Amino acid sequence: MNIHANPPRSFQKRALLALAVGAALGVSACSNAVDHGEPPLTGADIGGDFELINKDGETVRWSDFDGKYRIVYFGFAYCPDICPTDMQRTAQALSTFASQAPELAAKIQPIFITIDPERDTPEVVGEFASAFSDDLMGLTGTPEQIADAASKFRVFYARGEESEGGGYLMDHSRIVYLFGPSGEPLATLPADQGADAVAQELAKWVN
Repeated sequence: MNIHANPPRSFQKRALLALAVGAALGVSACSNAVDHGEPPLTGADIGGDFELINKDGETVRWSDFDGKYRIVYFGFAYCPDICPTDMQRTAQALSTFASQAPELAAKIQPIFITIDPERDTPEVVGEFASAFSDDLMGLTGTPEQIADAASKFRVFYARGEESEGGGYLMDHSRIVYLFGPSGEPLATLPADQGADAVAQELAKWVN
């Protein structure tokens, strides 16, 4: 007896129907997987025009990045642990994302803005940024320029107590922002959860 004989026509119809339903469900599932809704920071009053200085002493404005997605982080170059960790994870995430979607990754400009302009000269922020990625732009400015930018980006910072040697740390918000091509806030990136988590968040909103 041939157990591979053609099945009855009624069975074939049921099988085809099941395949059609499965295909429809599969399409629906895929659609749901890429539909993330509105970015969590949609409409938030975060970000805005600034004038700061890059490693070469040139003036850089927020509008210079129009058309680019922007990752923005406020920190300081003499930070012993948190800032380097966040920047390293962000740079790793961008590298991962670039390997998966190079054309999309090319649309992203990562930016590091110091909250310690007294020590973080253009040369210092340039060296700090280049330690993590050639694409990371380090920015500084006068205390007034930094205060204005931090206020617009809703970033808190304050100088800590001096040590006996005259050194000091800076207290500051630990936020990695993602902005869209028009400078609109999209989301915060979970650098505290690791590079993979940041890369996954980028994949949601950069398109």
